[in-house]
Amino acid sequence: MRRARAVISAVAAIGGVLAGVTPAASAALPAAQNTGQGKLNWSSCHDTTTPELQCAMLEVPLDYAHPQGTKIKIKLNRLPATAPKSKRQGPILLNPGGPGDSGLWMPAYISGKVPKDVAATYDWIGFDPRGTNASEPHVTCDAHYFDGERPDYRVSKGTSQAWLEKSAKYAADCAANWSWFLPHMTTVDNARDMDSIRRALGTQKINFYGGSWGTSLGSTYGQLFPSHVRRMVLDSIVGPTISWYDHNILQDKEHQRRFDAFAAWTAKADSVYHLGTDAATVKRKYDQVEDALRSNPVDAAPAPGKIGPAEFEDTFYGGGYNFLRWPRMATVLSAYLTKHDTRPLNIAYNNYAAPGADDGTFPAYNAVQCTENNWPRDWEFWKKDQATVNAVAPFYTYNNMWYNAACMFWPYQGNQAGRLKITGKGLPPVLLFQATEDAATPYQGGVAMHRALPGSKLVVQKGGSFHEILFHDNPCLDDTFTAYLRDGSLPTGKGLIAKTCAPEPDPAPVYVNPPAASLKAGTGLRPTDREAVHGVR
Repeated sequence: MRRARAVISAVAAIGGVLAGVTPAASAALPAAQNTGQGKLNWSSCHDTTTPELQCAMLEVPLDYAHPQGTKIKIKLNRLPATAPKSKRQGPILLNPGGPGDSGLWMPAYISGKVPKDVAATYDWIGFDPRGTNASEPHVTCDAHYFDGERPDYRVSKGTSQAWLEKSAKYAADCAANWSWFLPHMTTVDNARDMDSIRRALGTQKINFYGGSWGTSLGSTYGQLFPSHVRRMVLDSIVGPTISWYDHNILQDKEHQRRFDAFAAWTAKADSVYHLGTDAATVKRKYDQVEDALRSNPVDAAPAPGKIGPAEFEDTFYGGGYNFLRWPRMATVLSAYLTKHDTRPLNIAYNNYAAPGADDGTFPAYNAVQCTENNWPRDWEFWKKDQATVNAVAPFYTYNNMWYNAACMFWPYQGNQAGRLKITGKGLPPVLLFQATEDAATPYQGGVAMHRALPGSKLVVQKGGSFHEILFHDNPCLDDTFTAYLRDGSLPTGKGLIAKTCAPEPDPAPVYVNPPAASLKAGTGLRPTDREAVHGVR
């Protein structure tokens, strides 16, 4: 561990420089404090698909404790309301999660998923969170961090030292260029940006839809600015009190359940995929392919590098987000084992898991999660604790561990006070959507948020299909969302669950083998929440 320790020492030294600003201090700022408000100058986005879209940049303070200091810019777009002024219901801000995913695709897409008479009454507002995508600056720590072939995730393969060094170096690279920005990328900072957007729009109240991490963003905004919330919808919910480290452990266990469900589905389709008639055999076939890639990685082109075991796992874990991927996933295994054909693997990797031009939203992901909690810093603790989790959830545990390992070395020490206590005081009724088998934001989070928000209504999808369960043409879910947006109507059920909905039917088992011309480079290592909403296959 000598080389890793050297990097850790450098990171720790940088962390001392950052210790003057705490997330808790940011959260404690007066909600009405003067923030040096920027203005919005809307112009055409030049979007040929949706020419009505307008774009703007909004200048906001880097540090809301010093509103007249350094400024940064937030990229926004909007699809303006078209209803008569007397029927308009104000802006609805949209966030898909991440942390850090772009919301610029959402106004056109989500407004198109609700009845036209309802969509016409809102100004649909998308935005890129601070430091990400088209906002300025765009934080990049290591543009090639996700290029394949990366070290094997499995600690039994002797790659832990390589991953420790890689993770520590990433944290150091972030701090080397962005020490002035990193402490100001928390959920609280992003919530304050939302209120800057509200004021720039010239409105007293906003509506909000958020999915995944967007539920943390929305509930945080509601805690800071309850009098400025008109309606709020939270879809696929992060629990309001759980630490990010513990949340990841819940994810590991739920991803195992979804992988088990995929294996059982595949086994029922042995006549299509020829991978065995029971789930255990299918899982052994999955392991067989991963073992083969350890010796003979596959060319990743047009993505850089090779597809080894780490890239293979990244390709498959997205099935926990979106079960429409299952036919392609089963095809990957079948083609490799029964036809010695690696083309479906190459296509799936490029569609689901290949890196983009840089490290995407990974800096924002780390800046939020590593900063908001006091993560364990001892590798021996991680090694022992994660081995216990891996014993019951081997599909995803070590993949998830190394994805989050930069928090072991992050230059800014977080603490639990970095996440606000959510009480719902002063909020109108909030509409909550949660699936019982959501792998990315497990069911417990939806229940905990419902209990934290008096007056909220919890709609539960009993089963699993997607992460972020709205907008998949499920009438039970989508009609509930529409009714709330139309006139504030809420489900009338009493008790913990106000309404229960069924999941979508399993996808048909088909062998998917598109032509090579369909290959395209991916947009980031993690399947984005946009993919989850769109049902990308």
